[in-house]
Amino acid sequence: MDYYQNIIETIGNTPLVKLNKVNDSDALVLAKVETFNPGNSIKDRMALKMIEDAEKNGNLKPGGVIIEGTSGNTGMGLAIVAIQKGYRCIFVIADKQSKEKVDMLKAVGAEVVVCPTDVPPESKLSYYSVAKRLTKETPNSWYVNQYDNPSNAVAHYESTGPEIWRQTDGKITHLVVGVGTGGTVSGTSKYLKEQNPNIKIWGIDTYGSVFKKYHETGEFDKNEIYPYITEGIGEDILPENVDFSIIDRFEKVTDKDGAIYTRRLAREEGIMVGYSAGSAVAGINQMKDDLTKEDVVVVIFHDHGSRYVGKLFNDEWMKKQGFM
Repeated sequence: MDYYQNIIETIGNTPLVKLNKVNDSDALVLAKVETFNPGNSIKDRMALKMIEDAEKNGNLKPGGVIIEGTSGNTGMGLAIVAIQKGYRCIFVIADKQSKEKVDMLKAVGAEVVVCPTDVPPESKLSYYSVAKRLTKETPNSWYVNQYDNPSNAVAHYESTGPEIWRQTDGKITHLVVGVGTGGTVSGTSKYLKEQNPNIKIWGIDTYGSVFKKYHETGEFDKNEIYPYITEGIGEDILPENVDFSIIDRFEKVTDKDGAIYTRRLAREEGIMVGYSAGSAVAGINQMKDDLTKEDVVVVIFHDHGSRYVGKLFNDEWMKKQGFM
């Protein structure tokens, strides 16, 4: 008989799938479809690693409470692992995230606290601040802090990078990743650049985020920060997990283009994925003149479209945003 001992043993080893209709470049574009993870996102990888490392170093003790600020996917990964290991979870989420994400976190037994999006990160109402406060107030709790937790990037160095290298037989020339906490792009890129330093790393950013300008100028410009609709990428802070030195280029994609390409992936490729995937494909097409038919591009599809049924895949919501 061929079976796993529990669901967390199924994390990783996700497929590469060629994009045939939404790719406007001459390159071979392969999507790393992370929805095949049990929590339907790439965050399962680092959730497991962060919990295991916290157990080893004593930060997470038996019967403990896991507390984290999340856009939804990290919370789902943490909750799945917590169920197997006997921990309770409290997640703090910004109100711009979809209702589906909140409901899914509650479905796996997590307590969810919703905070306003349109506040500065230092505000006591921001989801960063609320998560830290809850950690101080909750006995036997551990604050995950995915933005600065080094285990986030290590997870991708140990799993995502080697998988991509093996699956492309070392022929990958470009890695395209939507950048949020920075763990995926930094850990994966570190491994791939060690195999071949000529591989180009392209980070996808969104308007309202500080990443692109900071990467190009070294200036943290608060004028770059304003509310945006895109979920899962971009930040108004500089997470320690973002290794800017390893990223060759950032490309900004509008909320509208990210949304439209996410819907196109579902309708034209049959791949139901989230907002950041659409943004990444839009970014590749914006940079298509820098790609040739010899190039092999791997793009990370972070999460599943089921998280966005009430938003991106809802015509009325799209019309309300002016996207249709």
